[in-house]
Amino acid sequence: MEYTVQKLAQLAGVSSRTLRYYDEIGILKPARINSSGYRIYGQPEVDRLQQILFYRELGVSLDQIKEFITAPAFDAADALREHREKLLEKRKQLDLLIANVEKTIMSAEGRRTMSDKEKFEGFKKKMIEENEKKYGKEIREKYGDETVDQSNAKLMNMTKDQHEEVTKLAEEVNSTLADAIKTGDPSGDLAQKAADLHKQWITFYWSEYSKEAHAGLAEMYVADERFKAYYDKIHPGAAEFLRDAILIYTGQK
Repeated sequence: MEYTVQKLAQLAGVSSRTLRYYDEIGILKPARINSSGYRIYGQPEVDRLQQILFYRELGVSLDQIKEFITAPAFDAADALREHREKLLEKRKQLDLLIANVEKTIMSAEGRRTMSDKEKFEGFKKKMIEENEKKYGKEIREKYGDETVDQSNAKLMNMTKDQHEEVTKLAEEVNSTLADAIKTGDPSGDLAQKAADLHKQWITFYWSEYSKEAHAGLAEMYVADERFKAYYDKIHPGAAEFLRDAILIYTGQK
């Protein structure tokens, strides 16, 4: 069966403008243009749109989606199996949050007690899932599955006080870094304080600390655009400044 832009948009629950934009960026081209100038989509395009929407539901950017589905080795069946696994993980996350809310309601009504650890389980699990989605591939390649899994387990076992402390530390790292940048000296007292606070922060997640691993993480902050963007929101060049401060702190520079 074939569809015009309007009919396919209605079928898929997206706007006609979205389909036209997908055509413009080369992620979903129509099968043909008819004599009246209308875009016409066939079954392969319908299937590709489904893949695109699956990826969008999982929070994948259009640039990444285009890279995936235009790759010579792309396999639609494998992609669907991967979608299924990720959606099951997402459902587990939602189930955990729903269970957490239900426990909280029962606790508020006096029908059960709820530990502080239980209150934050759902949120910590969500943090892990988001980190895996954003940075998991790069972090696992750099440090290995065992190290990352240990870090995730450490986060899940954090107490309420530890969670509050690590959150406060992250804020302190950023505020100290912002002040240190104004000095322009990554070897100065403020910059070295920021590096030391950063060390304290990562030890909440790492099973063990090493100067080499700390320096390697700092290098990643500059090499990876997503990490770089996070710190550069504090101040342009903040990622490189923090990297330099950590390299000095760890004796790697």
